[in-house]
Amino acid sequence: MKINTITRTGSAAATLALLLGLGLSACGSEDTGAKDSGSKTDESSESMPAETDEADNAGAQTFGEGCKLIPADGAGSFNGMATAPVASAASANPLLKTLVAAVGQAKLVDTLNSADGLTVFAPTDDAFKKIPKADLDAVMADNKTLTKILTHHVVAGQLGPDEVAGEHETLAGDKIDVKGSDENFTVGKENAKVLCGNIPTANATVYVVDTVLMP
Repeated sequence: MKINTITRTGSAAATLALLLGLGLSACGSEDTGAKDSGSKTDESSESMPAETDEADNAGAQTFGEGCKLIPADGAGSFNGMATAPVASAASANPLLKTLVAAVGQAKLVDTLNSADGLTVFAPTDDAFKKIPKADLDAVMADNKTLTKILTHHVVAGQLGPDEVAGEHETLAGDKIDVKGSDENFTVGKENAKVLCGNIPTANATVYVVDTVLMP
């Protein structure tokens, strides 16, 4: 509400009436603010248990025999990874050390962490061991090739188990095909097996796979 400036002219009675009106208006605003404050407190207290329950059950919808290898506590646990963006979450996962090193080498950490909704097919350390060391070392030394391979593992959008099957365009600009249903999926022409799927992070859904996917 706009308050008109009180000039020195005019009747004393009009001035007094205006001041009384402002005083009553101020009291009303304080009461409203108090009620609003109480209302917000109640709404906040009611929503807190739901948020806590969600954090406590971050691994409830995951699947696969490899999920048992995820730590029960700490940053690398399902609950820990659910609160971090995908590259940071992967860095805490003991199964993905080589992948994390490759992402750092390709300078993709910020790109992945800042993206709005991704699906990542994440090869384990054992998946990278299937590649001859000389070949892996050569790829790690070639950032262009390394970036192409890593972005081939990433799809825009967070795909759940009921959406992940089918052909998807990767961030590398090519296609990747996922086959299967329920809790049994293979990925790419390599038929990489999903060892632990539907892992939530703050901005991505992760499917840990047993083979590195090639463009």
